[in-house]
Amino acid sequence: MVKEKLRLDKYLWAIRLFKTRSLAATACETGKVKLDGGQAKPSKNVSLGDEYEVKTEAKRWRIKVTGLLEKRVAHSEAIKHYIDITPEEEIQRLQYQAASFHTGKRQSKIGRPTKKERRELDDFLDD
Repeated sequence: MVKEKLRLDKYLWAIRLFKTRSLAATACETGKVKLDGGQAKPSKNVSLGDEYEVKTEAKRWRIKVTGLLEKRVAHSEAIKHYIDITPEEEIQRLQYQAASFHTGKRQSKIGRPTKKERRELDDFLDD
């Protein structure tokens, strides 16, 4: 069932950090996946205890491998095969970004005039 040798791109896909295996391989090739500060190739064999730094669109992960997965499984099962050791600063940065995303209510009197205001301007300028 579980092999002792598993490719890095397949592992990252199986634990659901990437939606497709080709996206995981591309991330490895472009330097978004690192092992001990150095670039990790998609064909590298994953071992228990390895620590990887993975940069995705949403988050910069630091994970420690606790189990190998050959096939993609449900998220609830996948999270049992790695430990998220992402630094606290990164988590706080993500929370700040999420909190500052909402722009709030549009301030009145800014931007394009309403239809009523345009009519009043037309009447004023025609005089």
